[in-house]
Amino acid sequence: MEYTYESHCVHLVVYHIIWCPKRRRKVLVGLVAQRLQAIVHEVAAEHAWEIRELAIQPDHVHLLVRADPYTLPSAIPRLIKGRSSHHLRREFPHLLKLPSLWTRSYFLSTAGNVSSEIIQKYIERQATV
Repeated sequence: MEYTYESHCVHLVVYHIIWCPKRRRKVLVGLVAQRLQAIVHEVAAEHAWEIRELAIQPDHVHLLVRADPYTLPSAIPRLIKGRSSHHLRREFPHLLKLPSLWTRSYFLSTAGNVSSEIIQKYIERQATV
């Protein structure tokens, strides 16, 4: 992945995000999964996020997304889950059986080109200068 250069900032911000349907139900299959994929891409395009990888399993979603440093990490799953819940429950009535489509929780981790060992060595070298 390449760094993004802006007038006063150089960045490479990549997140790995995982979230699940309520009660880990296996509802993300067939047309529901296809529609969810379209919604995720739609939300990402609106916010200029780059989807690096998207894997929709029957009971959870993996997303590797590149964002800008001005986007709150927590906003990414919140915006995707909110939009998708609204549209999917309206378009697929069988999802209305769940009290809500998504759990409130999610997993979020940063990812990028540099390992923590490289960062640690860089900081150690800076301390000796």
